[in-house]
Amino acid sequence: MGSPYEQDLDKNAANHQPLTPLTYLERAAKTYPDHLAIIHGHQRIDYRTFWQRSLKLASALDRRGIGKGDTVTVMLSNTPPMLEAHFGVPMTKAVLHSLNTRLDAAVIAFQLDHAETKVLIVDREFSGVVRQALELAKVKPLVIDYDDPEYADDAPYPKGERVGTLDYEAFVAGGAEDFAWSMPDDEWDAISLNYTSGTTGNPKGVVYHHRGAALMAYTNTIHAGMAKHAVYLWTLPM
Repeated sequence: MGSPYEQDLDKNAANHQPLTPLTYLERAAKTYPDHLAIIHGHQRIDYRTFWQRSLKLASALDRRGIGKGDTVTVMLSNTPPMLEAHFGVPMTKAVLHSLNTRLDAAVIAFQLDHAETKVLIVDREFSGVVRQALELAKVKPLVIDYDDPEYADDAPYPKGERVGTLDYEAFVAGGAEDFAWSMPDDEWDAISLNYTSGTTGNPKGVVYHHRGAALMAYTNTIHAGMAKHAVYLWTLPM
């Protein structure tokens, strides 16, 4: 017979909740719904809207059959859709794969195939290289175009032609704000997939779990010395 500390003390809904960053945004939206969450050019987005749009993205993905174990790939700069993807994708128990925007078509195609990408969201800024990658890749994901209103057509790197069959804003608009999003079944479940640059061979995939992502959020906050309601400029590509 084992220790009494090991008897009838299993995890249950009353004493355990998986550690995940999804609850951070939920709390922010409920506690500070009108507080500024995102600044992008002329756009100002509060936590209520951020949460609602993430829910609608999750709902739209769910309606397309995206769920646990599926990979959603994004080729985006640090734009609002990139932030929405970081929450909307794992809300369906799917895995977010963020592409390095500086990669060439061959490496992108390898990653799309290796990740078995089901949905690809791409900013028109990067449509040229993504079009080439899709021609090389074996997978045929649902491709969704994002047209950043803050990125001018006459910018140093002009926008390319659309490569997808859907527009991001229209896709999100088709989702439901009351979507019944899902916590991970286990905090060890995958939340994101990232790849090395592939300079010494094919890129290597690295998987983060919900617990690891949540803990990294804590440690980044502590390391950066963020005060309450800090306004923080994230300069690294997400």
